Amino acid sequence: MAVLAGLAMAGTALVALPVAAQDQGKTIVGGFDVGPGGFPGNFNPLTATAGFTWLNTYYEPLVTYTADLAELTGELAEDYSTSEDLTTFTFNLADATWHDGEPFTSADVKFTFDLAMNAQSGSIFAARLGDVVSVETPDEKTAVVTLSGPNGGFLSTISQLMMLPEHILGSMPAAELAQSDWWSTSPVGTGPFSFVQYVSDQYVELEAFEDYRDGRPQVDQLINRYFADPAAAVAALRAGEIAFTYAEPDDAGSFEDDADFSVIVGDSFVLNYIGFNHRTELWDDVRVRQAVMHAIDRDAIIESLYNGAATKAQCNYVAPQYVPDDLVDYSYDPEKARSLLAEAGWDQINGTREISWVTYYDSPQVANIMAAIQSMLAEVGINVVPRVVDVPTYNGIVRGDDVDQFPMVYAGAGNGPNPAQHNINLNSGQTPPNGNNIMHIALPELDAALETAMSEADPEQMAARWQDVCRIVNEEMPWGSMWVANRYGIASNALENFVWTPAPGGGPFEMNPEDWDITAE
Repeated sequence: MAVLAGLAMAGTALVALPVAAQDQGKTIVGGFDVGPGGFPGNFNPLTATAGFTWLNTYYEPLVTYTADLAELTGELAEDYSTSEDLTTFTFNLADATWHDGEPFTSADVKFTFDLAMNAQSGSIFAARLGDVVSVETPDEKTAVVTLSGPNGGFLSTISQLMMLPEHILGSMPAAELAQSDWWSTSPVGTGPFSFVQYVSDQYVELEAFEDYRDGRPQVDQLINRYFADPAAAVAALRAGEIAFTYAEPDDAGSFEDDADFSVIVGDSFVLNYIGFNHRTELWDDVRVRQAVMHAIDRDAIIESLYNGAATKAQCNYVAPQYVPDDLVDYSYDPEKARSLLAEAGWDQINGTREISWVTYYDSPQVANIMAAIQSMLAEVGINVVPRVVDVPTYNGIVRGDDVDQFPMVYAGAGNGPNPAQHNINLNSGQTPPNGNNIMHIALPELDAALETAMSEADPEQMAARWQDVCRIVNEEMPWGSMWVANRYGIASNALENFVWTPAPGGGPFEMNPEDWDITAE
């Protein structure tokens, strides 16, 4: 569970503001998008796979996770109910207002769902919401969503579906909306802060929304600065230019004894994996995929490069309730790896050709991890060449058709709190543009197990169904599950009532930014 920051004044760190925000009142500046998945221009919540810590300051979903990620709770839905068979979801809406003063109603809910289910909008939810049969609006404050069958992961899915204003976007064709600059110039939400401006590649400025339903925020401005890498953000934090940032483990450790800062640490809930592009012949034989696992000394990497702050994964889960006891360990065994490769005919499949290994992680830690794995794989005759690209480039590559560009990836996938999250990564029906199965995994047995688990309505049987998924992933190795690491944030003790949780994609979760405050000399 994450350690949350509810910080009182314990230091005198001053925040240097971007010019646009100087002398305009109390301001919090942070590197809220730094770290894996954070990048300038990630403004459209229908296409975003990360950055929700920031997006959730001005947009809001119907439901969200509690700050400890333990359970779902209402956000724009004041409360909600679910039918016993998990097919009907009724949302009673909060008395909320859009930033332009218009009321938030059930028409906005229906509009958002319809737009999210329309693949022309570029929405990553198109396949995830494929079982939605109807969205009914019996009155302005009630929305009823009906599914074609039970779906235990539905509420978790829509926790990342930010509500959008029908009265503004309803007349815009979905295909045009996908490429619109509205998202980065004049977006309108219902959250505690409203959009002011985006200064390209530098920062986004928000201002307090006076009519926010839970009261006006404590600060006047909220600013998200962008950094080329986590190290640059840490330097800005030390210099007093920002009050919060994500940090790599080594950087986080350097703040442990600093009285002006608090280190926030928790499970990242992100599985790091080696992705095998199933559209290439390289990985057709499961013995090759298993050989990759035996060639990598995961224990040594966790100990030396994570300082022990990671948990080895034997399937796509590490939460004990989803991990059965009868899994293959895939211990470090180079001789077994060589034997498996020989049995599979690796010399004929690939020989000594170099394999491009693509990632969007650009931190020194990951560079060291990939270099270590590169060396280990070379020892058994698998020659990979790491290639680091920025997030937009990565997304373009893995959602494209040129498989030679990404025969292999190193990436992360949300590992909780809802096990159904991995359906979009592993189910053959979730390949782009519908879902996030970027490796084009197509294993009928795995599909069947995922769909059975997704439709399980009996809470007492759900864990067993997800164990079935874990067992198949462990045996068939659709991707190489590596580890789930801790994640760190550093907050200035000048912050008050600040909440941040290491969470997949940044959440969203109950962080109550309207309560954040900052004290300075």
